Amino acid sequence: MSNIPETGRTPRVQIRLVIIQVLVFSLLATLGGRLWYLQIRNGDEYAKEASGNHVQRVVQPAVRGSILDARGVPLADNETRLVVSASRTALMKMKDNGKAVLTRLAAVLGMKPEDVINKIRLCDSKTPKPCWNGSPYQPIPVTDEATTQQALQIRERAEDFPGITAEPTAVRRYPAPGKANTAQVLGYLSPVTDQEIEKAKDTESPYLRSDQVGRSGVERTYDKELRGKAGVTRYEVDNLGRVIGQAKPDPAVPGSNLVTSIDARVQAVAEWELHNAMVEARKVVDKNTGENYKADAGAVVVMEAKTGRVVAMASQPTYNPNTWVGGISAKDYAKLTGKKSNYPLLNRAIQGQAAPGSIFKVISTTAAVNAGYDFKGRYACPSSYSVGGQVFKNFESQGHGSITLGQALEVSCDTVFYALAHQQWLKDGGIHPKKHPADWFYKTAHQFGLGAETGIDIPNEVAGRVPDRQWKQRFWEANKAAWCKQGKKDGTYVERIAYEGCLEGNIMRAGDSVNYAIGQGDTLVTPIQMATIYAAISNGGTLWNPTIGKAVISPDGKDIREIKPKSHGRLPFNAQTRDLMDEALAAVVTRGTAAWRFGGWPQDKIPLHAKTGTAEVYGKQTTSWFATYTKDYAIVMTISQGGTGSGASGPAVRKIYNALYGLDEEGKQDLKKALLPQPQKGLPKVQPDGSIDAPKIAPYDPNSQKVEKGGVDGQDPGASPSPSTSQDPADQDPVDPVAGPPAAWRRD
Repeated sequence: MSNIPETGRTPRVQIRLVIIQVLVFSLLATLGGRLWYLQIRNGDEYAKEASGNHVQRVVQPAVRGSILDARGVPLADNETRLVVSASRTALMKMKDNGKAVLTRLAAVLGMKPEDVINKIRLCDSKTPKPCWNGSPYQPIPVTDEATTQQALQIRERAEDFPGITAEPTAVRRYPAPGKANTAQVLGYLSPVTDQEIEKAKDTESPYLRSDQVGRSGVERTYDKELRGKAGVTRYEVDNLGRVIGQAKPDPAVPGSNLVTSIDARVQAVAEWELHNAMVEARKVVDKNTGENYKADAGAVVVMEAKTGRVVAMASQPTYNPNTWVGGISAKDYAKLTGKKSNYPLLNRAIQGQAAPGSIFKVISTTAAVNAGYDFKGRYACPSSYSVGGQVFKNFESQGHGSITLGQALEVSCDTVFYALAHQQWLKDGGIHPKKHPADWFYKTAHQFGLGAETGIDIPNEVAGRVPDRQWKQRFWEANKAAWCKQGKKDGTYVERIAYEGCLEGNIMRAGDSVNYAIGQGDTLVTPIQMATIYAAISNGGTLWNPTIGKAVISPDGKDIREIKPKSHGRLPFNAQTRDLMDEALAAVVTRGTAAWRFGGWPQDKIPLHAKTGTAEVYGKQTTSWFATYTKDYAIVMTISQGGTGSGASGPAVRKIYNALYGLDEEGKQDLKKALLPQPQKGLPKVQPDGSIDAPKIAPYDPNSQKVEKGGVDGQDPGASPSPSTSQDPADQDPVDPVAGPPAAWRRD
């Protein structure tokens, strides 16, 4: 056992503890000094260096999904092009804002220097097109039509073209299969704006600065589905631009494919026949003016009667949607928007408003029945009808004796509807209306869906107008001051109308109701509204929302989301009234106002129903309307300043039906030549690799069909003018700037 005392070890332990404490305090002091040195003494210097390190995002645009017709034929897809772009940020750092570089670039591309400079200027309220309405921080496309030689010059002489790139890029393409342009239905793309980026940043589908977005048509409606998701790789770089780190990239996800109900073959036929009908109308002399018809605009809609799906939709004048790809030139933009352009960007099928003329009489007939009049009752059809000292006549003052409502539709007798509307006006109190007038004719129009949008799945549809008492009051309040200033009791026609409007423009007069009953006066409709109505008569009364989108299919074809048809109501008639009207509209084809255009039609095999309409507009030539349906389809065509309903539009509509059902000029059917004897049922198949086995389409040959000509100088029997007043829709609604000034008259 040791005899060393315990206290003998204490000094050594204490010494060690002291040494350890000294070391710890020394380390802390060193760390504290270093921290002070970094954060306090040299803090600004290191903060400045750190700020030079930042994250750069390299964006890989997603391939936009294709837009397909009902059989899988691409109406819009993508192709690889050499795109020359300019970095505005890089150019603005130069002394001359990049003018010298852009001038050299223009020489290589064979463009004018001012055109290239204009391409990269930013859009604002004062800057004319062309200009860039996308983000100023992303490359701005100068051209997407560069040749390989031009791209090589730019890349090999990079020192002469700082801020300029030439890269292969997937670019939108509108191939127009079978010459089916489909411009207003498809729409077009343009770069996303900063405002759109900000608005969408917290949504499920935020925009990147590189995105192109749909601006009209289905490109806009289904933009989210078509756009896909861009790929992003994030790099950390220092202030010298050197990469010092990389995050895991987000791969690009291609957009889905949109299958539409459009059949490219039928679309091509509809476009050609509308165009040709307008050309032929311009060869006919208008007996009222002594000049040829102008036929300056038109539209046609082909719709599935049982679903509301749109098989074809054409609008004239039209344009090439490829004009917008890669940015639009000042010259092209002026052609599309200038005063002499007649506004081809308008889709007149959903935006063109006009008085409907006699195709409106299916509504007046229903209104009369609902008001208590017997469909099979007898009604006088004299050559004229007098109201308040004003005489309203039938076409060529022709009378038809005592007829039923069905026969009134068949021969388009105006005076029957004049009398019915006048009687209802009197029952509602006449010039001093009851507190709650029945207003059957106006109420029924609303029930038919007029005065409201149909709900079609492309943007900017207009609602038209039902000039009921409420509208008349609002319109008077808005225009009274101007009318009172312009009006003169003994002035010109327009001045007298303004004078009357000033005094009693809010009063529903007998002449208003009488004229309204035959689709004239202040009534405005669109072709899509009337196609929806006639399709509803065909299917028994269901008003379907017209739809163009049929299904959204994922890029690999695995996920399919069908777009089901939706209804927005039913027509206000019972089955008996519908069947009687159906018979009357069939008689229009066999012995009525359209019979001279449908000789040889196989009515026993393919029952066709129709109504002609010819609306007169003050200061303009007559508007041609032709509304039809079979058990499968409804087709409505209109031509502004085109003449009569069956005269101008009838032959074209028949040729569209001939193509659908495979009929020759004599009415013989060959199903092998029929484009679509029944509506398309299935969907095209998208393969796992994204390919689509689409059938080839040959351009439409109009010479393969002929239609008999006949009738009396191309006029609709039963048409008659009746003066009234209306208002130019361009003065009230931002839709069709050529729809006409105070519109006034009617014809069939």
